[in-house]
Amino acid sequence: MKYLVLVVCSLMMACKSDKKYHSEVKESHAQSRLMQGILDFQEDLNASFKDPETSPLPDRFRKDFETLDFYPADTTYVVTAVLERTPNALPFLMKTTTDEQRQEVVYGVAHFQLNRIQHQLEIYQSLDETSDAYEDYLFLPFLDDTNGGETYGGGRYIDLTVPKGDSIVIDFNRAYNPYCVYNKKYSCPLVPRQNYLRTSVKAGVKDFIKE
Repeated sequence: MKYLVLVVCSLMMACKSDKKYHSEVKESHAQSRLMQGILDFQEDLNASFKDPETSPLPDRFRKDFETLDFYPADTTYVVTAVLERTPNALPFLMKTTTDEQRQEVVYGVAHFQLNRIQHQLEIYQSLDETSDAYEDYLFLPFLDDTNGGETYGGGRYIDLTVPKGDSIVIDFNRAYNPYCVYNKKYSCPLVPRQNYLRTSVKAGVKDFIKE
């Protein structure tokens, strides 16, 4: 009996001393904050699609709408890019899905790594928007290898804000479809070919399947 007690005590001490080698890996506060931001974005976007005042969906699709088809939230698709500003860039007319053209200027070029590949994307600023609400608004349209399969063939958009420093955070989980994907009454900018990413961006909104 005494031997049994000694064995049990020894096992308990062994387990206790071994605990330090099996500590629980907890998600960092920064990571959890990023994840929550992605989930909030998805919730807000779904809410805007349900609202008849803001939804691009025709009534026949909106009445039964529940959620857009998102890739799972993934913080590896949140990148901090080096921003090369281009103050001497000349304005140009960006083509759209209609006869309309938008006057844009290249605000800067973002340099970053994604999926172990180095990339660069042009970031645009509209010269047609004169409202103070759009003073700091930047526009990032892009193409990638998922287009025409899992995502819309014409590419996707990301909204950005003018940063204070020489870097800019690009969260591809916030990539959304042009409104003309849902309703042909909208005029949508065409993604310039130089903004093609030679990789699969499995983040953000997937293509809209009209059933």
